[in-house]
Amino acid sequence: MPTFKQQIRFCTGHDGVRIAYAMSGTGPPLIKAANWLSHLEFDVGSPVWSHLLIELSRQHTLIRYDERGCGLSDREVADLSFDAWLHDLETVVDAAQVERFPLLGISQGASIAVAYAVRHPERVSHLILHGGYARGRLKRNPTPQQHEEAELMNRLAEIGWGQQNPAFRQFFTTQYIPGGTAEQHHWFNELERVSTSAANAARFMREFNEIDVVELLPRVSCPTLVLHSSRDVRVPFDEGRLIAGRIPEARFVPLESENHLLLESEPAWHRWADEVRAFLPTMAAATNPAFSALTARERDLLELIAQGRDNAQIAAALALSEKTVRNHITRIFSKLHVENRPQAIVMARKAGFGKRVT
Repeated sequence: MPTFKQQIRFCTGHDGVRIAYAMSGTGPPLIKAANWLSHLEFDVGSPVWSHLLIELSRQHTLIRYDERGCGLSDREVADLSFDAWLHDLETVVDAAQVERFPLLGISQGASIAVAYAVRHPERVSHLILHGGYARGRLKRNPTPQQHEEAELMNRLAEIGWGQQNPAFRQFFTTQYIPGGTAEQHHWFNELERVSTSAANAARFMREFNEIDVVELLPRVSCPTLVLHSSRDVRVPFDEGRLIAGRIPEARFVPLESENHLLLESEPAWHRWADEVRAFLPTMAAATNPAFSALTARERDLLELIAQGRDNAQIAAALALSEKTVRNHITRIFSKLHVENRPQAIVMARKAGFGKRVT
């Protein structure tokens, strides 16, 4: 496994809570919104998270942080709310001194990423959401039985989270990585124990149940990639479809997996990495604001233009009419400040477009 180097720093939130954040890799910034069950130091070299951290640090400066109440951030906090989590992301962005960047949200972090992208559209160039939900468990038209199940899980956390015996925590582990090995399950059980307290675990889950950012989805204005495991046990597949269906021109990628967190050994992980790599701007594109102005659909068209496709081929590939393709191309040329197709192709290929295998 490649050596993973990171720098851990602290910043202070709006209410005095200290938030730990880490920076790794080199290149344009990429920020990951926090999700619970993280520990900046414990995650490094793990059989569950390390492949993702290495991949995201390969061509970017990855900036990630531990949520308040979790990991190396302050554990004893009065405010453990959605608004506080959003403020903390704002604090980390300012502390890292980045102006414009792609934003990644995984699981509950997806809702925080959506809220941040809507509040700060000038700062988020691209949005990547994996295994996310816009509605918490108790916002999805729950039945009385589902209310009872939700509270039962909260009580399980309060009773058994911090015990040395991992039996209680194994219940949650099998929801996150049901296809994991014994080693991966053992590590994730330990992550749960070391990342937060039993009391905080229950507080987290009660807050997660009440998340609702559905009304924000149509207001996301940046190119968005939504990925979701087709047999996700933790967050229903339909929640990913909901997000992709409500965000304008979002691209949806179903992944053949039962794991909420993709494991390095499964084919779905390799597809995830390929899709994210193709979606994120290259270093050249990241430093050119013209590319950041392109919508997700325009980026798809530019990719095909850079591959040498003509308008008829592009229309067939994207299920569009040729007239619609021509209209998109006119807008692309305007945003890139080019006069013709050859100029657009040269500019796009220098920025890394045209390399995707289709």
